[in-house]
Amino acid sequence: MRFTRTRRGVQAKIEPVEASVLTQCASELLDLLGAADPVPEDPLAALVALPPTDLQPPTDPALGRLFPAAYSQDDEAAAEFRRYTEPDLRAAKRSSAYAVLADLEPLRDSGGKLTLDRDRADLWLAWLNDIRLVLGTRLEVTEDLDDQLDVDDPREPLLGIYGWLGWVQESLLACLQPRPNQA
Repeated sequence: MRFTRTRRGVQAKIEPVEASVLTQCASELLDLLGAADPVPEDPLAALVALPPTDLQPPTDPALGRLFPAAYSQDDEAAAEFRRYTEPDLRAAKRSSAYAVLADLEPLRDSGGKLTLDRDRADLWLAWLNDIRLVLGTRLEVTEDLDDQLDVDDPREPLLGIYGWLGWVQESLLACLQPRPNQA
């Protein structure tokens, strides 16, 4: 799977196994993000979309990587920032994963061409970044981690997927023209 630039946007030929891996990644990200936030019982809070007051920092390191504390030295400011940003960020990440699943659905059985316009390509870039952040956290990727692990290492297949996703992300990014400045 390699993206190329076309008149319609960017395009990639996806093999069924690639579509399967990407589908699995999107599904697992949705599982990690959890269900959509419940609508508040208070009608006024629901009407004005007041954020929850009891939002706790994630205990899962992968979620902590996706939603880091905005203020590492000030827990109260970090909690307030999290309260007003995390629900929308989670919703956007869920939406991206669902969009990727929809794009992959017709390609899962026999593969084919995936064509993305600029907005959809940006969505895919953000989604690929999220997946790589989660995998990198789970694999404890550092500069010291070799690109090649022993075949017996249980992390080796996931490290291969992590590297492949980086290559896909890089090929997509290379096809995109910078957006003009919008003031």
